Amino acid sequence: MTNEEFANYLFPNVQDVSYYENKYKKRNLKEGAIVTRYAPSPTGSIHMGNLFQAFISKQYARQSGGIFFLRVEDTDQKREVENGIEGIVKDVESFGINFDEGYGIGGEYGPYLQSERGDIYAAYVKYLVAKGLAYPCFCSSSEIDENRTIQESTKERIGYYGRWATCRDLTPDTAKEKIEAGNPYIFRMKSRGDFNKKHVYHDAIKGDLEYPENDMDNVILKSDGLPTYHFAHAIDDHLMGTTHVIRGDEWVSSLPVHLELFDLLGFKTPQYAHLAPLLKKDGDVVRKLSKRKDPEASVRYYHELGIPVDAIKLYLSTVGNTNFEEWYLANPDKNITDFTFQFDKMSVGGTMFDLAKLENISKVYFSVQKADKIYDEVLNYSKQYDLEFANILEHNKDYTISLLNIEREIERPRKDIGAYPSVRKEFWYMYDELFNKEANPYQDIAKNYQYDDLITYMNTIYLSTDTEEEWFGKVKDFAGTHGYAINRKDYKADPSSFKGQVSDFCELIRVMATTKTISPNLYDILKLLGNDRLKKRLELFARQK
Repeated sequence: MTNEEFANYLFPNVQDVSYYENKYKKRNLKEGAIVTRYAPSPTGSIHMGNLFQAFISKQYARQSGGIFFLRVEDTDQKREVENGIEGIVKDVESFGINFDEGYGIGGEYGPYLQSERGDIYAAYVKYLVAKGLAYPCFCSSSEIDENRTIQESTKERIGYYGRWATCRDLTPDTAKEKIEAGNPYIFRMKSRGDFNKKHVYHDAIKGDLEYPENDMDNVILKSDGLPTYHFAHAIDDHLMGTTHVIRGDEWVSSLPVHLELFDLLGFKTPQYAHLAPLLKKDGDVVRKLSKRKDPEASVRYYHELGIPVDAIKLYLSTVGNTNFEEWYLANPDKNITDFTFQFDKMSVGGTMFDLAKLENISKVYFSVQKADKIYDEVLNYSKQYDLEFANILEHNKDYTISLLNIEREIERPRKDIGAYPSVRKEFWYMYDELFNKEANPYQDIAKNYQYDDLITYMNTIYLSTDTEEEWFGKVKDFAGTHGYAINRKDYKADPSSFKGQVSDFCELIRVMATTKTISPNLYDILKLLGNDRLKKRLELFARQK
């Protein structure tokens, strides 16, 4: 029996590979367009490393006029979790990372669920068997384990290769006899590699990687009829026209197998780009960010934290290219789509995942957003995580937008909001519903200030029609006639002659109005609160003395 006859015996009703090569035409894209994919396994929720991979893959496809598609790799069905696929898609899309085609979307290169592509994989196994490049393996798991034990004891390489590949040289007739006798089997590739030979592959991110040839006869089709990841991804990336495989560098060790599979199948190899891991400093140890150990590894953590999706994408951009942060800080009004990502600007060894840096970027992001946009987003967040504040916001819409707009549309806007909950945390004192909830909103701060001057001030100064310049002129005049130095030089010359400086009197006003020594522009705060509310707070302030 020839190899081709044996292939027809094994797969009698399977299409020839030419059928699929004709069905899935080469993509009609412009020169240089990049086709990338996000190809998760539905074995659990995604983590920040997965999100980073999807985000970067999207950027390279977008900026080149290419395609970013979703393929679900569900061939390891023993590890699949309930609703795993839907959860993954929802998590990715919740960060505004949308697919051009793929699972749940459609497209000309589907099905995009690997478990639905069984006939395709069978066709290519049949093709390899006919070429003498794949064979059925009848070795039991106990036989494999026994060989492994011997290999370990003799310090040989572990695996199914060379003299350990006991089914490799079975003739088609012998293999057929075993099949008809009911022996279970899987399919393995017949490697043509020589482990003693070295090759160099140029990774788009890591540069030149030297590796020994693969000589392992790896499994390509399991006993359940589903392919292994190695085999399926090669066929799918070929037929779906993937130009760049962007994935975590834990796959670098599999590169020799994958490159050989493309060679055995006669496919053009895509460009591989292996992402460096996200790292975390844990005491004196630097390790990979772990979804089991670190809450910040979970992408859902950031939704709960209230950091905007766009801010997270800005942070991922700084991780993605070493020159992005400098560019963004110089161009805070621009969008990620205005930046061109480059593989040679990506980290090779790993990037420290820095929550403090993320919060700082989020503050920069918030500082350039319109007040009404922030209001809408904070309201949406609060409806899910803080119903009390959501109700307050709904009843104080215009007031809140005016509050958020203080020191915003200026050359150097304030940066006191780092996440959606920051609005309540930073400005709770501006809402009577929250201010009056406090038994003692001034806590111990009121006892540090004399309030007599405040009473006089509040009875003589009004804000309703004053410009900021007029208001401050009145404050300065009032302070000067009530024992405060109106210029620093006089105060420094004889501080004991004064109650303080004008700035100290302004601090007294600020504390009475807000309970804080630091706040946004005092004039705007006072005008927004209004005289009636300020007088009530003055009475409460005085009672705390």
